[in-house]
Amino acid sequence: MRQNAPVPSPLFQASHLKKRYGESTVVDDLSFEIAPGECLGVIGPNGAGKTTTIRMCLGLTAPDSGAIHAMDGLAMPRDARAIKARIGVVSQFDTLDPDFSCAENLMVYARYFGMRRAEIAPRIPELLTFAALSHKADAKPGELSGGMRRRLSLARALVNDPQLLMLDEPTTGLDPQARHLMWERLQLLLQQGKSILLTTHFMDEAERLCSRLLVLDHGRKIAEGRPRDLIAEHLEPDVVEVYGEGAQALADSPLKAFAARVEISGETVFFYTQDARGLLAALADHSGLRIFHRPANLEDLFLKLTGRQIREDG
Repeated sequence: MRQNAPVPSPLFQASHLKKRYGESTVVDDLSFEIAPGECLGVIGPNGAGKTTTIRMCLGLTAPDSGAIHAMDGLAMPRDARAIKARIGVVSQFDTLDPDFSCAENLMVYARYFGMRRAEIAPRIPELLTFAALSHKADAKPGELSGGMRRRLSLARALVNDPQLLMLDEPTTGLDPQARHLMWERLQLLLQQGKSILLTTHFMDEAERLCSRLLVLDHGRKIAEGRPRDLIAEHLEPDVVEVYGEGAQALADSPLKAFAARVEISGETVFFYTQDARGLLAALADHSGLRIFHRPANLEDLFLKLTGRQIREDG
């Protein structure tokens, strides 16, 4: 009888994390694990607890309760120093030293890990090449574009050859070309066997990079799974967007019988349906409307689970 391959132990595991600030519970009984070579994405509205979760995983914020365990039986906060030595971090905001060149930023950061100059010097050209910054080795961060600074931050996070990368919204503020180049570099790291914990507001980024997703809202995990599995579990497969003069009136018209669910956002009506053919045929009689038929995606999932209302930070 053929035996199943053993399931590898988690590289990183958080159990029942809880964090309160005053009367507000920011993270509420959150558990997750990251397997070797996996990219785990964390998505949720502003204030859902994403950044606080990463801070607890890095030992920067102490949980009120719960436990964090990492590779080889290490535990936070007992083994915080040893865990941090095996993790690379890219925070939301650049923390590059403006007085040092790109190469010097990598060298100085490596020294924080106790690495000798002779040990890191040969790797600096490799890291700059990986970040597509070989031609900027002597430039200072202030001379770089936003995308270049983010890639330098990623290269810096790799100086200690970490097993796990924690990336907090690494492509926020980047133009589409810079985002795609960043994605390419992250995919290369996954191919090399690195693990990644990624928080993001970009649903296309989450679907492109993440093998599994956590959806957080008000500090709690409200869904977890593979992106396509979550879409299939929570959504109808077809979405028809209708916009233009008179579109909103269709939300409460006989057309809603063709859909399992109808939502309005701004001037657009969203029809969620198991089969869009009947709806599309009926919409053909409504001239002047703009109609877009597409499969359900992660953005639809995000909005269904967390709502369409904009939330401020906090």
